[in-house]
Amino acid sequence: MAATTNDMKIGVILPEAEFDMGGATARWSDFRAMAGLAEQVGFDSVWFVDHLIYRDEMTMLDQQGVWECWSILAALAAVTERLELGSLVTPTSFRNPALFAKMVDTVEEISNGRVILGLGAGYHWGEYRAFGYPHDHRASRFEEAFTIIRSLLRDGKVDFEGTYYTARECELRPRGPRPNGPPLMIGSKGPRMLRITLPHVEIWNAWLSGSRSHPEEVPPLRDLVDAACADVGRDPATLQRSVSIMVDQKGTREIGPSMKPEDAEPLSGTTDDIVAGLKGFAAEGIDHLQIYLVPNTLASIEAFAPVLEAFRR
Repeated sequence: MAATTNDMKIGVILPEAEFDMGGATARWSDFRAMAGLAEQVGFDSVWFVDHLIYRDEMTMLDQQGVWECWSILAALAAVTERLELGSLVTPTSFRNPALFAKMVDTVEEISNGRVILGLGAGYHWGEYRAFGYPHDHRASRFEEAFTIIRSLLRDGKVDFEGTYYTARECELRPRGPRPNGPPLMIGSKGPRMLRITLPHVEIWNAWLSGSRSHPEEVPPLRDLVDAACADVGRDPATLQRSVSIMVDQKGTREIGPSMKPEDAEPLSGTTDDIVAGLKGFAAEGIDHLQIYLVPNTLASIEAFAPVLEAFRR
């Protein structure tokens, strides 16, 4: 659990899809400006959601393009100095796992050790179909890819032959600034996924941004993960907890069409109300919050600065 409420880290989720920046499409200049301002006003991290395209899975007609996550994170690593840089979360099935480990360690080098590697199995069938990736046996594919990725990042080498992936006598050279690579974060509630990952990851993440972004949602999730830790023989106190939420400072409901369902309940109200909500998450043992601001714009990052100041007071 966070030592005190003021110790909880707070990050900002950048807009990644078309029309997601308050109705506009963010360009590289926007990402650079938003990350620079986030660093200036006191955010601890910036996050990018790893998808390839959003499509309606029934009609395949309604769609939004998405910038590629790790290209953006690499660029942000070069133009920021302090912010941690995280993926929310990277499906292991999007990239060859051995090559992906090399990509991550390269971004680690560019950032001088500021990467948080969020991983998952993926789910959105439309993008798998569009980009030609297999969508079957997702947990089994994840398990093999996760073995390769974590072994390369942790140990620098792996010799693995599985049903879906192979990496024979593979080495990660040269290495980034952290000998054991970046912290690993899993974004999943599935029993099998938790059994696979909890013996190895530093952080667990819950995505509340599309539902209720309120502290009272945490206890049942915490209980679920604590029980999963017990099942694999891990002390729950050794696992960091992170939560992704939506914050609407003006109550405008100006929600980008790709990520935020209309029935989502953001954390909103006055500065004092939002600070109280943030402290509520810290009191529930959350170590790191990732915040999707509504609207997701440069102005919203600037407007959030007094909240950060009041939270840490």
